[in-house]
Amino acid sequence: MRPLRLLLSWGLLVTEVLCEYGMVHVTSEKSNGKDYCILFNPSWARLPHDLTKAALLQLQDQTASVLCSPMDVPGGGFTNRIPMVMRGNCTFYEKVRLAQINGARGLLIVSRERLVPPGGNHSQYEEIDIPVALLSYTDMLEISKTYGHSVKVAMYAPNEPVMDYNMVIIFVMAVGTVAIGGYWAGSRDVKKRYMKHKRDDGADKKHDDETVDVTPIMICVFVVMCCSMLVLLYYFYDHLVYVIIAIFCLAASIGLYSCLSPFVRRIPYGKCRVPDNNLPYFHKRPPIWKLLLAAFCINVSVIWGVYRNEDQWAWVLQDILGIAFCLYMLKTIRLPTFKGCTLLLFVLFIYDVFFVFITPFLTKSGESIMVQVASGPSDSYTQEKLPMVLKVPRLNASPLALCDRPFSLLGFGDILVPGLLVAYCHRFDIQMQSSRIYFVACTIAYGIGLLVTFVALALMQMGQPALLYLVPCTLLTSLVVALWRKELPMFWTGSGFVKDLPQPSLVHTPSYPNAGLGQQTEEEEQTTETNNQSESKPEETTKNPVGKKMQQDVEKISDPAAEQLISQPSEPQHCQNTDSTTPNPAETKLVIAPDKMESNPTESQHCSKTNSVMSDPINPADLPVPTPLPHAEMASLTKQK
Repeated sequence: MRPLRLLLSWGLLVTEVLCEYGMVHVTSEKSNGKDYCILFNPSWARLPHDLTKAALLQLQDQTASVLCSPMDVPGGGFTNRIPMVMRGNCTFYEKVRLAQINGARGLLIVSRERLVPPGGNHSQYEEIDIPVALLSYTDMLEISKTYGHSVKVAMYAPNEPVMDYNMVIIFVMAVGTVAIGGYWAGSRDVKKRYMKHKRDDGADKKHDDETVDVTPIMICVFVVMCCSMLVLLYYFYDHLVYVIIAIFCLAASIGLYSCLSPFVRRIPYGKCRVPDNNLPYFHKRPPIWKLLLAAFCINVSVIWGVYRNEDQWAWVLQDILGIAFCLYMLKTIRLPTFKGCTLLLFVLFIYDVFFVFITPFLTKSGESIMVQVASGPSDSYTQEKLPMVLKVPRLNASPLALCDRPFSLLGFGDILVPGLLVAYCHRFDIQMQSSRIYFVACTIAYGIGLLVTFVALALMQMGQPALLYLVPCTLLTSLVVALWRKELPMFWTGSGFVKDLPQPSLVHTPSYPNAGLGQQTEEEEQTTETNNQSESKPEETTKNPVGKKMQQDVEKISDPAAEQLISQPSEPQHCQNTDSTTPNPAETKLVIAPDKMESNPTESQHCSKTNSVMSDPINPADLPVPTPLPHAEMASLTKQK
């Protein structure tokens, strides 16, 4: 049984190799010519590679029959014509044999289902010498509607280029996104560490909420979610694809806002704020430029969502939004150790290889789950495509541009996963002051791995798991650099990142706080404006509550000698906010003689610091000793009271 299975697998492989895409050029007297996709087997008969060498023959519409018996052949036969019949009820050999016997120069079989190669055995191949190809039912309807019945066709199969020029565009976008995202993430992380030593704890916690440190548990949960989502998309693609599109629109608009805000912030317009209100979010009085930028980003995402199936230009918006999303994720997600980087890349490496190379042996159709979900199932009635890819149309004329793959694709995961390692290398470079050798080496390794992916794609002519080549290139390069510099223990554990200790290099280097795309964060702007407003307000004066209490006590006394207590000066204004734990001599209710009331010239020295414990606490021995009133005056006061 095992040799038989191997033989069958080899036979299927040979059939798949012999299957080729071609074109049928359709023209008429009413309309200009147009090419349509066909799938043929060169074992029946080969097609010319050049259209000028292909025979232009009359197309005979026989779609009302399946051409399985001689009764399906019209009276005049198919002399020097190419009949077009429906698929089904018999084998390909029976159809093409009847067509050849009746003078046909070729055969087009219309399929309502997915195009499959018209196969046969070796003896049948030797008997037939006319080309046979499959045409989709949708294309047949378009041909009948556009060109009518008087149609001429020519079948040919142009050579596929080894590599399309659009690969250069994808390469520049991918490497540029990884380099910019890694550099931005590393510089921004160092900037936050520098600013931490200038902030209090509350402000620093608010600022650190923008980044997420990935833990091993989070990596495991993420991989399980990816596997589950991919399998669900494979079985319920038409239902879940719209959920993915909606999530992409929301996340891409946030990413675009995050990328554009550092540049828009520098424009000297729109700095005014929203008036006072009680609306959600608007009660914080955001600047006008933030609202305009948010509206612009949302509109771009909505425009793409509405016109996402316009193949001529919608791919440009999708790539812009995709790059912005990747930059935002590289800036937000942070791997604190090289150990975490290795775990994430290795697990996703296994994930990518499994769903590309192993799943074809587990599915009924024999197709890769990853490739089918990324390019969209052929039997999907929605014909929607997942937006989580960078896509560029093929720039040269080829059958693949019409048939199977009109776009070249690169998934976001092939950018984000190695990009997180590049960002970690940049942070470690700055930490160790290594002239960005880790960052440059890892970025170059990513570019080399991407080139190897393109070469494998050109040689195998099938979808490739890019992480199969990117992960070894980036991981091994980073590891070799760490070994060469003898910094592997620190590089592996991420010394200086897990424990947030103050580093001297971050304090005395003035360039790091301004590194990154923005010169000033949103929290710094609000802090600066608040300080400016507080400095512009005049210092308010308050009444001394102790003096007010003494005045109320004196009003109850009718002795003219005691009325001079009202003229006692209040404490200086800068003593109002002293700490409650500091003893205040004015709180003691004492009746002091008028001739002993004097202002203490050293009183301001005891009130130099507010809002916390006083810098020079009062010594009780330094307080003035109250002088008791004479016995006669005390008796007079008691009698009058």
